[in-house]
Amino acid sequence: MYIANPDRYHYMTYNRVGRSGVKLPRISLGFWHNFGDENDFESVKEMVLYAFDHGITHFDLANNYGLPDGSAETNLGRILNEELAPYRDELFISTKAGYTMWAGPYGDGGSRKYMLSSLDQSLKRLGLPYVDLFYSHRYDSETPLEETMLALVDAVKQGKALYVGLSNYPTEPLSKAIKILKSHGVEPLLFQPHYSILDQWAKDNGSMELCQKEGLGIIPYSIFNQGLLTGKYLKDIPEDSRMARSDNPFLTKEALKENLLVKLNKLNDLAKREGRTMTELAIQYIFTEPGVSSALVGVSRLSQLQELLSYTNTKLISDKVREEIHSMIGV
Repeated sequence: MYIANPDRYHYMTYNRVGRSGVKLPRISLGFWHNFGDENDFESVKEMVLYAFDHGITHFDLANNYGLPDGSAETNLGRILNEELAPYRDELFISTKAGYTMWAGPYGDGGSRKYMLSSLDQSLKRLGLPYVDLFYSHRYDSETPLEETMLALVDAVKQGKALYVGLSNYPTEPLSKAIKILKSHGVEPLLFQPHYSILDQWAKDNGSMELCQKEGLGIIPYSIFNQGLLTGKYLKDIPEDSRMARSDNPFLTKEALKENLLVKLNKLNDLAKREGRTMTELAIQYIFTEPGVSSALVGVSRLSQLQELLSYTNTKLISDKVREEIHSMIGV
């Protein structure tokens, strides 16, 4: 029988989420890759329990995470039932709907039919009566925005979600979505964009500034750019890397161009000068970004999680270092 580490809250810093009463750990655990049936269940359980034992209270999922789709939720549901049930109220669990989950016209997008059906399926896989946070995973231009937002509102009113969030929304629909939710008495809690040293999309388009103005927290994902910011690709492509796999559309060999290699090596040199690894520099950049509540991380093995946890209490990078980073990447 699992008994949680009694010192688990001594390891972690917790940040206020926007203007809400919620706090999230400095790093949160994402289940996008490696937490479905593509990984050994015992390895998944080991990483999840180790995370909780070291103060990570937020687990982030989506309906289609894992291979096959939904298996990440199923695996977490099993862990919740077998190990973490006594600690449910110490956990903050999120899921999402928006991308393709099942065949036919009702298995994708932002319709009320899809959003609420998907949430019911997620709750069944997780074995929970509610999630703490339910996101619209993407903006669907073919569905009226009010329809998608009212589905989120009703998820809260039905007691199936305590909070709602928005992910991957461009700035204009993001602004409209926030207004619709607030007009129906639901304050959106979090915005989840892809954001990193190399990917400034959410800042350049004004989304992050908008969220700070409107009182939303920000929880960036893909903060290491699919591994580019871990120092793994400074010279060539390792055979066991994600880039070497032919089944990974998010990081292809064609992406590793000469100008990118130059930037990566400059960043690595800066990290060395500061006495840090490149991975630490990348995550510290997120920790020190105004408005960020938590950094969402993904791992494939326990040693990676242990490394990332070791960076949660190291000295934060200075404004001068951030300025040097911006100079290197042309911001």
